Amino acid sequence: MISLSQEQIGSFKSFVDAHDYFIIAGHKEPDGDCISSCMGMSFILKHLNKKYTMINSGPFKRSEIKQFANLFSDQKPSLYGKQKPALLIVDCCENERLGDVAAGLEGLDTFIIDHHKTADVKGKKAIIDPTAPAAALLVQQLFEAIVGKPTPEEAHAIFFGVATDTGFFHYLNQFDSSVFEAAARLTAAGVNPRDVYQEMTDGKPWNTRKLLAILLDRAKRYCGGKLVITYEEQADTRRYGQEGRDSDALYSLMLSTEGVEAVVFLRQESDTKCTAGFRSLNDCDVSLIASGLGGGGHKNASGASIEGRLELIIPHIVQEFEKVL
Repeated sequence: MISLSQEQIGSFKSFVDAHDYFIIAGHKEPDGDCISSCMGMSFILKHLNKKYTMINSGPFKRSEIKQFANLFSDQKPSLYGKQKPALLIVDCCENERLGDVAAGLEGLDTFIIDHHKTADVKGKKAIIDPTAPAAALLVQQLFEAIVGKPTPEEAHAIFFGVATDTGFFHYLNQFDSSVFEAAARLTAAGVNPRDVYQEMTDGKPWNTRKLLAILLDRAKRYCGGKLVITYEEQADTRRYGQEGRDSDALYSLMLSTEGVEAVVFLRQESDTKCTAGFRSLNDCDVSLIASGLGGGGHKNASGASIEGRLELIIPHIVQEFEKVL
């Protein structure tokens, strides 16, 4: 992870100084990193005596982030009477990824903080670092540079984002001492890593375990066993619901299987659209495949929303992986 430069920190601080009211927004269907990064931004603004509102289209499907849902509005706040309003986008780089809450935000002065490899912010005010394994790590650096040492509560919230996006550090592509040094500063500020791990892993709904069994049963191997694909049908969603999804357990089980280098999990969201999650090991860059399907993300963790049905999408995805595996 590359440390933020004084120029980057200065550009963010100048942006904040130029405005009095902020809308903090992260991508729809948020994960822990998205939520934590938004909260980290709110901590900075609060210390600077700036007013803000955090918004997110939701839904808050993941059981580990439900505790934070009440901190966010699912509606764009009224800007009537707000002096010098601005928009802070974290953990994504385009308004479209914000979902329904993005309507009417296009004209606001905007600053973006993101760590996705496929981020395209040419001509925009932004801090983008694809080497950072979590957006919360960028927010942490801004907090430390502008505010100083976080309180235990602030450090806990930021550590939660780092831990969830790195799979409690085992998704890191290579040894990066700066990531562990940043985590150490948060633990020194009062974070108990065991508590964070329990927040991430405890309390999964029973239905998620039943659904996981179905997904494992459907899993098939392709590309000489290097690729695993499984899927969720609309009937599964109706039966087991959308709350508390635990796709991380699915990816972890499949990627720990001998010979497997990549995993794809598809969900038929409607009659005409699927969502896809891509995970991989080592040198398999799934962000290239995801971006070719209209999505994006990290080298080893990406996603996409794809028009079509499972029976047509799966063969196409296999063809794309045959080029790289």
